[in-house]
Amino acid sequence: MELERYDFKVTANRYLFISMGPKGRIKKMVKFDLHRGGRPAFYTLSFGDWLTGEMIDDKIITNNRDSHKILATVAATVVDFMDKNPDALILAMGSTPARTRLYQMNINKYLPMIGALFVVEGFIRGAWQPFKYGPTYTAFLLKHKKYLNL
Repeated sequence: MELERYDFKVTANRYLFISMGPKGRIKKMVKFDLHRGGRPAFYTLSFGDWLTGEMIDDKIITNNRDSHKILATVAATVVDFMDKNPDALILAMGSTPARTRLYQMNINKYLPMIGALFVVEGFIRGAWQPFKYGPTYTAFLLKHKKYLNL
């Protein structure tokens, strides 16, 4: 199933796109910041309204009535990034507990699709565990299934 998403422009590990809705055209950015080099490399995912340069506002509530399309676009950037960096690990978490819950609800909703490409783990009670429906996680870790076969 292909989800409706925005086109994005890629510059290094930065993905730029435009949200379009009743509040107008709003620039968004998804960043994959290298946290630790080596193999596997470890990246953190950041996302929000693009301010300038590499600065984003990850706490703003834009409410441009396109959140599903935005989250599908963020997911598409993850797929693109991981296809280019199959041995990378990506850490993702919301900037607030409410956003982390939103991300978890979407992982739950699309878990069969996500699970076809990635191994997903959730962080709970100080430890990583395979993602499953039910627990409330505080962060998520993605590994590309391609890497498991290298």
